[in-house]
Amino acid sequence: MEYVEALNDYQGNKKSLFLAGGITNCPDWQSELVSMLQGQDIAVYNPRRKNFPIHDPSAAEKQIRWEHDKLRKADAISFWFPKETLCPIVLYELGKWTMSDKPLFIGIDPAYQRRQDVEIQTMLERPDAKLVYDLQSLAGQIKGWAKQ
Repeated sequence: MEYVEALNDYQGNKKSLFLAGGITNCPDWQSELVSMLQGQDIAVYNPRRKNFPIHDPSAAEKQIRWEHDKLRKADAISFWFPKETLCPIVLYELGKWTMSDKPLFIGIDPAYQRRQDVEIQTMLERPDAKLVYDLQSLAGQIKGWAKQ
């Protein structure tokens, strides 16, 4: 697995996956998922940075530009909706990418406060996407895709 943390780039030719999901006010679920994906023949774009320069006024724009670029470049997108935060940006991204034919893997913590919204939106726009309710199941879906 190739690990690509924001704001880095990836020049290889492996299948690529973007990790969309909560960053602020929630656990580092990305590290847990990345750990579960070790050994897969994929590149993983992780928007969560170890050191986000919160006092740099240009940091947010650079981050958002990187995320938009990698969401477009990724071969597939995984979504995780943690219970700790509403994730308004992730809801936006889900809405946008359900309108594409890109493979989507969608996981929702059972206690996520807008769970029903994610379920209905997915059912209406991407009935091919099987929702899961824990990170291990999400990793299992991604591993199945990686082997194709």
